[in-house]
Amino acid sequence: MCGISGFADFTKQTGNTVLEKMNRIMAHRGPDGEGYAIYQPAGATVGFGHLRLSIIDLSEGGKQPKTFQHLHITFNGEVYNYAEIKKELEQKGHTFDSHSDTEVILHAYAEWGAAALQRFIGMYAFVIYDEKKQNLFACRDRAGVKPFFYYWKNGLFLFGSELKALMQHPGFVKEIDINAAAAFMQYGYIPTPHCIFQHTYKLKPGHYLELDLSSQSVQTTRYWNVYDAYNKPILAISLPEAITETERILSKAFQYRMVSDVPVGVFLSGGYDSACVTALLQKNSTEKIKTFTIGVPDAGLNEAPYAKETADRLGTDHTEYYCTEKEALEIVPTLPFFYDEPFADSSAIPTSLVSRIAREKVTVALSADAGDEIFAGYNRYDYMLKYGKRLKQIPGVMRKSAAAIMDMVPASSIPLLNKRYLFHSRYEKVKTFLKNPSEKNILKNITQHMSEDSIASLFRSPVQVLPSAFDSDELKQENYSMLSYMMSIDYQTYLLDDILQKVDRATMSVSLEGREPFLDQHIIEWAAQLPTHFKYNNGNKKFILKEIVHKYLPQEMMDRPKMGFGIPIAAWLQKDLKPFVDQYLDPSFIERQGIFSNGEVQRIRKAFYNGKTERAEKIWFLLMFQMWYDRWMNNN
Repeated sequence: MCGISGFADFTKQTGNTVLEKMNRIMAHRGPDGEGYAIYQPAGATVGFGHLRLSIIDLSEGGKQPKTFQHLHITFNGEVYNYAEIKKELEQKGHTFDSHSDTEVILHAYAEWGAAALQRFIGMYAFVIYDEKKQNLFACRDRAGVKPFFYYWKNGLFLFGSELKALMQHPGFVKEIDINAAAAFMQYGYIPTPHCIFQHTYKLKPGHYLELDLSSQSVQTTRYWNVYDAYNKPILAISLPEAITETERILSKAFQYRMVSDVPVGVFLSGGYDSACVTALLQKNSTEKIKTFTIGVPDAGLNEAPYAKETADRLGTDHTEYYCTEKEALEIVPTLPFFYDEPFADSSAIPTSLVSRIAREKVTVALSADAGDEIFAGYNRYDYMLKYGKRLKQIPGVMRKSAAAIMDMVPASSIPLLNKRYLFHSRYEKVKTFLKNPSEKNILKNITQHMSEDSIASLFRSPVQVLPSAFDSDELKQENYSMLSYMMSIDYQTYLLDDILQKVDRATMSVSLEGREPFLDQHIIEWAAQLPTHFKYNNGNKKFILKEIVHKYLPQEMMDRPKMGFGIPIAAWLQKDLKPFVDQYLDPSFIERQGIFSNGEVQRIRKAFYNGKTERAEKIWFLLMFQMWYDRWMNNN
């Protein structure tokens, strides 16, 4: 795991000093070394920077940028099956001077070109400069575990693992995309491929980009698509057969994530996903797996006892740490630096804390994300499956009439109910569902934190909805199910832009490599073809995954409400974080900034401090944006 940065400057004005500045602002990503290379093709200057966190091949052979013949690479991530690919290449006559996966990528690209990506199992973002083709080849792994930002304007192409690297270049123009800011206020993140700045993008997962240095043209190509799995016929298979094969695929994928020359551990919560990863790894290991969990009891966040029970039952080498609410709150001011694009998932706080604890004992930690998106674990799947069909069964005239009445009767005027937490936002969502009960509309509105009407009121200038994976219609009708639709969309949106971004920045903030064992492509390619009722069985979410876990942990021990990393944001904003709110939502700050409607911001703020606790989420989103703005726009 590392950090990468670089440029192709067609004005030939960029040199090593700027490259070092771009790279070193991400020093947390690679404390074990740095490397630089400047190339001078005709008509451009190309620069590659690399920060090293030594995981595989700790020798000098793992240093980057690395060269093989006419190919040069800077690489972030891991290709777990590199040893198998290396053997295949050796049979074709290739010889190697290191034990690194970086060198294998170079040789694989020399042998197969872009087709080499089909062989890789891993998480990666890398750029190859090909002297013969006179182009840059950049790619991102299938699920998007590793980040890749790029900027393209006025003959300047910049790239980096984090947005802050691009911002260090004097030619980078910080022009906020107001539509991206609006998307952030809706989702708490900015959906790929968009970015908070204009002319700046996130490379889509499963895509590669080619920059032709001769024509100065950029082209992106998709090499993997999750819908290719969902659009295959559903397997005709019995449940026992499915359980056996699913466990085999999971075990193989999890074992790959243990490939390392440094210590590896697992983030263990009290839930099924991390229990599954830990159980299958411990089953196949002669040594005790290292597991980690945290608790913040005074903040109401405490899965630690459940995690310890799981660890004791499985026999892991377990570390639990109870931190104070003060320690959790101290993370908040650091968020804008590490999350250098506006980001509002408050579980970044406990994720950062558990990463700190793990880093004391290991350099690699497995995070059991994506179980919900692959095996149907979210509560919203329940809501959609239970109520989506019922809404459609209501005659259109009745639905529209009910919605019209709700338009005339605001939520605030309904006695008793108007005092309930989140009643207002839920009232507005139901109204939207009645007007349009399509799966696309329901899922999008369940996912959004603010309606389009609320967004329009919040921003000074008119905003437009950005196209995103939410708009996809690639799921074929012959394979269509409401559950497959929801999971495939979540895989490309919430998982990608919220969860994976959260884990990457939190782990990397302490130079810890985070690995995602559920995101092996073979798992989603298999699970997508399983019968729906193997995943969601009469209201029992993650059914097949639970059946596997129950082989190793008793059902009565595991069956408890899903907790997650919930943070008491409303309470914090009313007390400990109130000085931040007063500072960053100050009317003069809002006015100078010129993005938000000052009147609307102050109305939301006043309502929250007058007891409308459902406004806490909006306050938090605004605070995260303002703190980001102050760090990156006001402090150059």
